Amino acid sequence: MNEVPSPQLRISDQDRESALTALGEHMSVGRIDIDEFGERSARITAAKTRGELSEVFVDLPEPHPVFDVPKKAVSEPEKPVSPFAGISPAQRVMGALLPILFIATIVFIIGTGASWWLIAIPIGISVAGEGLWGKGWENAHKKLEKRRRRELDG
Repeated sequence: MNEVPSPQLRISDQDRESALTALGEHMSVGRIDIDEFGERSARITAAKTRGELSEVFVDLPEPHPVFDVPKKAVSEPEKPVSPFAGISPAQRVMGALLPILFIATIVFIIGTGASWWLIAIPIGISVAGEGLWGKGWENAHKKLEKRRRRELDG
């Protein structure tokens, strides 16, 4: 049993939970029956000091309630990972501007009657982007998500 520095110290709900858990273990191995478990658990619930709680376990071997064990700190939940993690700012800008550039070029061609060869400008920019960032750079977030899943699965 834990060293009880003063049987007069008041107990917490956590101490009561620890005692009820220990008592449940004694019942599961057959040291006490269900009726005795009910009587002792009522005494545990009504206990106010360490001395009263310790009296319930006087005739029982370990486990006994554990006093003053701090609860595990609740860790902060993981921050959600941005779908753009792993994608450079230049890639983000290109990904946003390229469709606008295509539309603007088509509107310019229709509005001014310019040559359709101007459409080669946004096509050339997209080819250059693929050359800079590799084939499939627009799906980098999918690749990153697959890598994260593999890491989490172990």
